[in-house]
Order: sequence, then structure tokens, then C-alpha cells
Amino acid sequence: MISLAHAAGTPQQGGGFEMLIMLAMFAVIFYFMIYRPQAKRAKEHKSLMASMSKGDEVLTSGGLVGKITKISEENDYISIELNANNEVVIKRDFVTAVLPKGTIKSL
Repeated sequence: MISLAHAAGTPQQGGGFEMLIMLAMFAVIFYFMIYRPQAKRAKEHKSLMASMSKGDEVLTSGGLVGKITKISEENDYISIELNANNEVVIKRDFVTAVLPKGTIKSL
């Protein structure tokens, strides 16, 4: 009786390979669910910033909609005309979308 109880209480050895497989599965899930979509969004935003030109209508992360009047290449700032009287200067990174032509007139 004592020998059966003693034998049942011993832990199993050799769980290292299963642990490596589980760790690899977590790495694959992390890559496809977190890293890859974030890298894709960053690449799209970088191409958006490179394609902006004078006269484009843009939407900023703060919710402002305006037309680009001036682009400064050396310090990454752009000047946006909100209406005939207001013009703001923002960093290029804060532009979230380039809108189709005529969007400002339809608002």
C-alpha cells in the first residue's frame, strides 16, 4: 500500500519538448495577430505621408479638415488652410487620411 502511494506521487519528467512547442505556437500567434497588422498599418501611413502634395485635402488626427498650402521638407511640418481666414501648422505625422477632391465644399 505504501509503495503504491509513493509511486503515484512522483512527478513526470520530460516536459521540455512540449513546452518548446507551446512557446513556438505563442510566438506564431503573436506575430500574426499583433506584429504583422501593426507593421502593415505603419507602412501604409508612411506611404500616405510620402504621397501628400500641395492642394490635397486632408483629415488630421485632431479632426480638422483642410487643404495643404505648404509642405516643409526639412522639418516635417505642413501648413493647412481650414478656411479663407484660418491656417494652421501641424506635424506631418498627424495626418490620418487624404480626402477626395471637393470634400471640403461638400461639408
